[in-house]
Amino acid sequence: MKSSKPFYIVVYSILCIITLSCGGKKYIKEIPYHYSSDEFSETTQERKEESSSGYTNVDDNSEKLSDEQLRIKEKYSIIMEVMPKEITDYKLYSYIDQWIGTPYKKQTLEEKKGVDCSYFVQSLYSDVYGETLSKTADGIFRAKSIQLFTGRTFLKEGDILFFRYDKFHPISDVGIYLHNDRILACTANGLNIYNFNDEYFQLRYVAAGRLKPKS
Repeated sequence: MKSSKPFYIVVYSILCIITLSCGGKKYIKEIPYHYSSDEFSETTQERKEESSSGYTNVDDNSEKLSDEQLRIKEKYSIIMEVMPKEITDYKLYSYIDQWIGTPYKKQTLEEKKGVDCSYFVQSLYSDVYGETLSKTADGIFRAKSIQLFTGRTFLKEGDILFFRYDKFHPISDVGIYLHNDRILACTANGLNIYNFNDEYFQLRYVAAGRLKPKS
């Protein structure tokens, strides 16, 4: 088999030929020079204007959101690992934003100091959705305004999740479904956003609930 020349040798030879042929006086004289410096500047500017006229301005805030809503949208799209356009319930995320990191404390609802998740869900649904619920997990589960279902594929922002921790308490705790298998729940680490696929939650998940449409 014949050995071919390395690629860089071929390229070097071509460059040498170009350099020799372009370096002569004949090549310089044959350059078509038609513009003075002023004319060249004007022509360049005209071309820039012509090219820019082909573009249209894109409104990246077509929803006319406030600065705070845009901050929430960007922050939680990153946390949820979704496109910003998929974050739509701004009131929900704005509400939970101020409570993230609050330590767990039974039968308590005090921002940054202590929170019980069933108390939190009761408060959230009252402020965000205008719905009055019980302060207990079992009471929320039995609410007539809540439609229960088990299929995870139907979950959407704001749905209530019900968990069972032991046989003596069929409905022991609640959480809020957010997006992309991310949920808001209260554990020993406090009120935070967790992965719904974690074994801890999967072994305890009972059902989900959603507000029934108001007639």
